[in-house]
Order: sequence, then structure tokens, then C-alpha cells
Amino acid sequence: MTIPEHQPNGELLLQTVAMPKETNTNGDIFGGWLLSQMDIAGGVMAERIAKGRTATVAISSMSFLRPVPVGGIISCYGQVLSVGRSSIKLSLAVWCQPRGSEELHRVTEGEFIFVAIDENGQSRPVAAD
Repeated sequence: MTIPEHQPNGELLLQTVAMPKETNTNGDIFGGWLLSQMDIAGGVMAERIAKGRTATVAISSMSFLRPVPVGGIISCYGQVLSVGRSSIKLSLAVWCQPRGSEELHRVTEGEFIFVAIDENGQSRPVAAD
């Protein structure tokens, strides 16, 4: 495998294949589909940290760095940036290995904020360890 300029950082949270049904008119994968995969991956990490239900409340930044081809294996990595009373801020990045290639490219990154919520959907403190 060709070593990328920068290696993925953080925990591998999700891995899937970019399928043809997710393409835009240029034949590349929709940015919105990538964003949804990041939200799913971040939600997994946030719920583990909060020890319960969370909700996405903000995406404080998002950068699309290069297109994702159909058939590419996408891998979403996450790192905790901060944990507040009820909020969890994560850095999420998606890397892609194009079909038939050994190269790995970072394709998007963003900062997502989740809030721990109770059974009524109201914010609650993040559970202590």
C-alpha cells in the first residue's frame, strides 16, 4: 500500500464501500452521503463517551478535500477534541482507498458537536467514568 502524506489519526469508527446509487451528476459520491457517514460514525463514538443517547447539534467546520470514486473503500476516523458538561466535540476524517488501488487519500474532515440527551430529548450531563 502506498503510504499517504499523512496517516489517519484516531479511532476507526466506520468502514464501508461507496456505491453507485450515491453518485452525483459528475459520477462522484455525494458530499451529503459522506457527511451522513461521518455523523453515524461520530454518533457511535459520542454515545460511547456519554454512556447513552446523544444528538448531533452542530458541525462547526467541514472541508471536502477531493472527490470519492464509486467503489472506493471509505474509512471514518474520530478523535475527541473536548468533553463539556453535556457536549462532546469530535474531529472526524474520512479516508478513501479507491477500488483497485493501494493508495489511501484523506477526502473530508470536520468537527462535529454532540450533546448527551435523556429519554425526553433534553440535554443531560455526560456520564462520569
